[in-house]
Amino acid sequence: MPPASTAASHAQAREHLVQLLEPVVAGSGYDLEDVTVSAAGRRSLVRVTVDADGGIDLDAVAVVSRLVSDALDADAEDPRSPRALGGAYVLEVSSPGVDRPLTEPRHWRRAVGRLVAAEVGGRSLVGRVAEVDDAGVTFESEAGGPRTVAWDDLGRGRVQVEFNRSGDGEEE
Repeated sequence: MPPASTAASHAQAREHLVQLLEPVVAGSGYDLEDVTVSAAGRRSLVRVTVDADGGIDLDAVAVVSRLVSDALDADAEDPRSPRALGGAYVLEVSSPGVDRPLTEPRHWRRAVGRLVAAEVGGRSLVGRVAEVDDAGVTFESEAGGPRTVAWDDLGRGRVQVEFNRSGDGEEE
């Protein structure tokens, strides 16, 4: 485990990078989902996760990667910058994986039609996300039909991997 001072400096670097990169990523039409900074030998490893409605393809990842790299380089040259990375870095830009927790309304909106396990009032609910609106998330479940869960009552969710979903119109 890293010393507390190292962990604190990575947390400060992360916060600075989120503030720096969020407008850059948003300006390109995507959502900044996460930024992590960790040591990678003599360099820092910067992982940037981005997403959008309808997903993000490799061409979009390449565009965002160039924009983020340019922003990081400009930040390093700015004498007013706190020098979040302190030198050389390795940049990884990617989309979130299927195991990303659903925590924001936009995550839930992007999961419409998917089978999800969610925490609701301390209990687990498994159902297909049927609708997402200002009131909350409506699940379709085999056990009891549609159920709408208000945002305040909804905990984290996880998309469930389905290998043989029948009736989706796709051939296996």
